[in-house]
Amino acid sequence: MNIRRGLVSALLAGLLVTTIAAPVEAGATYTTNLRAAVRALPVATQNNAGYDRDRYFGDWIDQDKDCQATRAEVLITESRVTPTFTTAKRCTVATGRWVTSWDNRVHTSAKTVQIDHTVPVVEAWGSGARSWTQARRVAFYNDRGYSGTLNAQTTLLNQQKQAKGPEAWVPPANVCLYVAQWTTVKARWGMSVDTKEKAALIRYADKCAPMQLTITRA
Repeated sequence: MNIRRGLVSALLAGLLVTTIAAPVEAGATYTTNLRAAVRALPVATQNNAGYDRDRYFGDWIDQDKDCQATRAEVLITESRVTPTFTTAKRCTVATGRWVTSWDNRVHTSAKTVQIDHTVPVVEAWGSGARSWTQARRVAFYNDRGYSGTLNAQTTLLNQQKQAKGPEAWVPPANVCLYVAQWTTVKARWGMSVDTKEKAALIRYADKCAPMQLTITRA
């Protein structure tokens, strides 16, 4: 009986490792499910010492030199209609149609939304970005390689969220989507979670319908 139990335990352990194994090379893509992805996130104490957003992450950048910085690029991508611009140079978005995922509200003025980092910048700093190169931190700040990293959200809710993680704040709508995006960003950038954060993610993920995630390492 003990031998049988040992074999079963070894088999289950092997299956678990197979389920949560993920490539670490930049650009590598793998598919998993939300519950497994949450449980695979490494746990570490968050350390925010030395955080300086402007110094270490900078601001929106114009990656393709078309005068549209990251904020404008996100607004253009997420608008349900062709956006208008404040000037003929088409650098700054004026109007469009955005449905913010945290509350399902419709916005037609770019002034009523903010571009939110799903994983706040200070959270990223304390979860691993302290040891990144400056170029990698700027890349995270302006990450458009995964659509869930940066999103237009209702200004009031973004102000309520601030730097809170899912252990302290979740949106009033589409919680499972939010948890999936948070988990994907953390896994994409190789960031850790603290114990309270992981417990909250597991609690929410276990209540969500099965959800497949496709994660590309940054």
